[in-house]
Amino acid sequence: MKFVTFRVGGERRVGVYDPAGSCVRPISLSSTDAEKGVGALLSRNLGSLELLSAIALDLVVLEAPFPRPTRNIFCVGKNYREHAREFSRSGFDSSAAMGEVPKEPIIFSKVPECVIAHGDDVMLDSSVSGAVDYEAELAVIIGTGGRNIKAEDAMAHVWGYTIVNDVTARDLQGRYSQWLIGKSQDTFCPMGPVAVTADEIDARDTDLRCIVNGELRQQANTRDLIFDIPTIIATISAGVTLIPGDIIATGTPAGVGIGFKPPKYLRDGDIVRVEIDGIGALENRFVERRA
Repeated sequence: MKFVTFRVGGERRVGVYDPAGSCVRPISLSSTDAEKGVGALLSRNLGSLELLSAIALDLVVLEAPFPRPTRNIFCVGKNYREHAREFSRSGFDSSAAMGEVPKEPIIFSKVPECVIAHGDDVMLDSSVSGAVDYEAELAVIIGTGGRNIKAEDAMAHVWGYTIVNDVTARDLQGRYSQWLIGKSQDTFCPMGPVAVTADEIDARDTDLRCIVNGELRQQANTRDLIFDIPTIIATISAGVTLIPGDIIATGTPAGVGIGFKPPKYLRDGDIVRVEIDGIGALENRFVERRA
């Protein structure tokens, strides 16, 4: 099933997404539960949801599936071989001493407050960074928590998937010895708009693309992941208890702006579209912050 979080009449709702019918079917939830977005569905029997009358998509405002995740978004760095090589050669990789292709997953995070929705503007601030980049990523939604999860059991903990653009200030990423500041600037985590249940796609074999101003920049398949989803979940949960609603961005393929000579950083007015088969498309405009 495909779900969205949206606003209609100023009220947050959660519903079943029907792109063919250009509508959304709201789910009967209390206002308190609806404030959690798709997170309100993680512990529910999806087969018994009470659906209300359909609303046309042009009458609603789509939000991120998880408008404010309960804690930092887990992210995996350098998880596609060609991207690991292009980033290691960029001069901004503080993990380069570990080699071009990592032997163990590189885990970092983005603060939840930087999450924005499909259609929202990503704010550029040239007084802070002049090297803002895009990163198209498949994101895992944890439905069942756990600690010390074995790789062979990991997929039973996955509720579903969504799209994330792991926007990054490369100069800040290179300046500091860890990546949180460069990854967590305000508005630097576009997410959604759709969250799909795990049965909707085969996350081991799913195509993803990133298009900037109509130009295809990134194109890959999750078969190319260095560390697959079960390995990522096992790595993070080794001593860290995962909880329902945790989001894990699995890494980006080659073709990011920093990989070009000269780099193709994002500028005022640029439009970035991330597409993942079986989920949909996430599109945002990048806008210079005005004084």
